[in-house]
Amino acid sequence: MHLHILGICGTFMGGLAALAQEAGHRVSGCDSAVYPPMSEQLRALGIELIEGYGADQLALAPDVYVVGNVVTRGEAFPLMEAILDAGAAYTSGPQWLAEQVLARRHVLAVAGTHGKTTTTAMLAWILEQAGLRPGFLVGGVPLNFGVSARLGAGLPFVIEADEYDTALFDKRSKFVHYRPRTAILNNLEHDHADIFPDLAAIETQFHHLVRTVPGRGRLVVNARDPALARVLARGCWSEVQRFGTKREEPGGLCARGDASAFDVLRGSLRLGQVAWNLIGEHNQMNALAAIGAAEHLGVAPEAACAALATFENVRRRLELRGTAGGVRVYDDFAHHPTAMRTTIDGLRRALERDAAGAPPARILAAFEPRSNTMKLGTMKAQLPWSLENADLAFCLQGDYGWSARDALAPLGRKVVVADSVDALVAAIAAAARAGDCVLCMSNGGFGGIHAKLLAALAAPPARG
Repeated sequence: MHLHILGICGTFMGGLAALAQEAGHRVSGCDSAVYPPMSEQLRALGIELIEGYGADQLALAPDVYVVGNVVTRGEAFPLMEAILDAGAAYTSGPQWLAEQVLARRHVLAVAGTHGKTTTTAMLAWILEQAGLRPGFLVGGVPLNFGVSARLGAGLPFVIEADEYDTALFDKRSKFVHYRPRTAILNNLEHDHADIFPDLAAIETQFHHLVRTVPGRGRLVVNARDPALARVLARGCWSEVQRFGTKREEPGGLCARGDASAFDVLRGSLRLGQVAWNLIGEHNQMNALAAIGAAEHLGVAPEAACAALATFENVRRRLELRGTAGGVRVYDDFAHHPTAMRTTIDGLRRALERDAAGAPPARILAAFEPRSNTMKLGTMKAQLPWSLENADLAFCLQGDYGWSARDALAPLGRKVVVADSVDALVAAIAAAARAGDCVLCMSNGGFGGIHAKLLAALAAPPARG
């Protein structure tokens, strides 16, 4: 079968393309910007990539067009119009995946506003180390595997379960297609403001997911999240394993100790210890969720803890891109205010720990408001809160329809807003000094800021 995938360079659609080719299908695809890292992964697999959505691609005559949710009706997507006019066969990515890959597998779905990619990678690695040979589709590249997706040879399939809509012709959340037997509900906040008017609307979609989990299935639920409590209060028909509970609460999974080395407890019973290189309480919570989900497949928590000791995280999660002029430059996918604050706080605690009593390194946080939610300005009022724990903050002003300068004014002189990436790089390079950490946060490429920063920091100082 020949699949032609529209929007192939998105992390989900690119992973789907890799799975389809591994299953023996012929795969091609198009996107408006054929960009890395997914373009590199797809080209390495020998998948044909076409720039743009020209109607001439109808001549490829595939068996089915798989349509990504980036595609809309109208003149911006002439190929979609041609597909509809010709009556050609088309489907959505989640629907194709459900029918061709997930059927008859034990699906473990990882849902939540934050931590989906990391937790999905953790869970896949635990199952791999347990010898269960899982398939997976992750919205990033887990360093332990080096690829974002594979079919796997065993029964389990681990998938990052996104609440974003499915396609222009199917406005349900992607995750309702997956029909998991094990589902992690990691956390829940308002996001995707271009689709959901408020948190209550997202809670409804999460309850649709809960409705698909069988009675013999398991929900692994963050006990600290009030929105998830409201979701379960609407009705729950499956076993529930809570995590992040207080130690005196029987049955729940909790942690004791620093995020880089902690005991995993069920109530007051010690189950194992996780000692790894990751930082931040958010990763501690992600680990508890993955351990609870793996246990549903028979992996003992002690074995899961041991597997996490060799977990290497995912690309673009506090990934060190290089050091120049004594300044470390990190890349992180954080783009929601809560994720930004959590990432800064996690890095801060790690720097304080490593300082061993000396003054810790400064954090210079650079942010690009790139997600649809941020572009709409829905959460601009939270930006000062999200960046306040950085020593200095730098923000890119784009064509958002709102002023980042006004939104960040409460931070006073500790913030710089620039109208271009080059101007932002110049401001950061001028402010940075040896020992600093520059943390770049965006869900996109951020205009190549990492390489530009490293070059600017390595350049000799200008002479007057």
